Amino acid sequence: MKALVYRGPGDKAIEDRPKPEIEAPGDAIVRMVKTTICGTDLHILKGDVATCAPGRILGHEGVGVIESVGAGVTTFRPGDRVLISCISACGTCENCRRGMYSHCRTGGWILGHRIDGTQAEYVRTPHADTSLYPIPDGADDEALVMLSDILPTGFECGVLNGKVAPGSTVAIVGAGPIGLAALLTAQFYSPAQIIMIDLDDNRLEVARQFGATHVVNSRGGGVAEDIRGLTDGRGVDTVIEAVGVPATFLLCQDIVSAGGTIANVGVHGQKVDLHLERLWSENITITTRLVDTVSTPMLLKTVQSGKIDPARLITHRFPFDRILDAYDTFGRAADTKALKVLIAM
Repeated sequence: MKALVYRGPGDKAIEDRPKPEIEAPGDAIVRMVKTTICGTDLHILKGDVATCAPGRILGHEGVGVIESVGAGVTTFRPGDRVLISCISACGTCENCRRGMYSHCRTGGWILGHRIDGTQAEYVRTPHADTSLYPIPDGADDEALVMLSDILPTGFECGVLNGKVAPGSTVAIVGAGPIGLAALLTAQFYSPAQIIMIDLDDNRLEVARQFGATHVVNSRGGGVAEDIRGLTDGRGVDTVIEAVGVPATFLLCQDIVSAGGTIANVGVHGQKVDLHLERLWSENITITTRLVDTVSTPMLLKTVQSGKIDPARLITHRFPFDRILDAYDTFGRAADTKALKVLIAM
């Protein structure tokens, strides 16, 4: 089968690989139909994720059709259409029983990280019964790809951890796909203000179309002053960091209000400064989280009801034999105006 393989920092290629086989009773082999590229894949390619070894097939998102199942799989059968979660969960270990699927003792974020992933014609998915979701009849496959990772990530790591509440003020630093997913799902809670901050005017205009009440271009500096001007000098109740670089984490500390929450979502590849000398007395909460995908069933129903349309995040579409072009397009988002790129098998 054809697969996109990480060969080491800055190096990737399409390779011929053996089709995966059942290795454990709970496994399923899924024939991929559609997948996408995540910002985390770009972090891997930059060498930011040392736990991902060269030779790994990348990708942890997508939809497909069950090809075969292990003897222990009871929920799915060959021919079923399924949504693949970016998090694999056994459902029975201590962490899974706490709802912390991201730290499943035999799962977690393993697809495209510790085992081969979804940017291939076939993928082996462990713990199939508790890591796959049946696709309802008539559902939009493209929209559902966004439910593998970015929608639950923006919602759980940003909105829920950030304690977004009715009438509150929210700033989202980074108007990329994750930041926009946080913007879409923050509106579930009717905050009074959602301020989107980014360097890219095109992404800020998309954010405005998606429901941001205010947008701020951070290129010229002075963002903290702009935010305080929008919030009567207070700062924001919730600030969601959706980039993953030191400068944006510092900005979050500059614009959060007393008693507020900084919800980190971004993947950080290097250390950041934490200014406790300023924040120690401000009753600030700082949260971190790897998505658990506990919200996926709820988000699936929300998408099916038409309350939210994550397909709006898709800007480019490619066949799998052009996945290298898809990476180039996604990696040059400022030039190509890419948000999510969809790859069809």
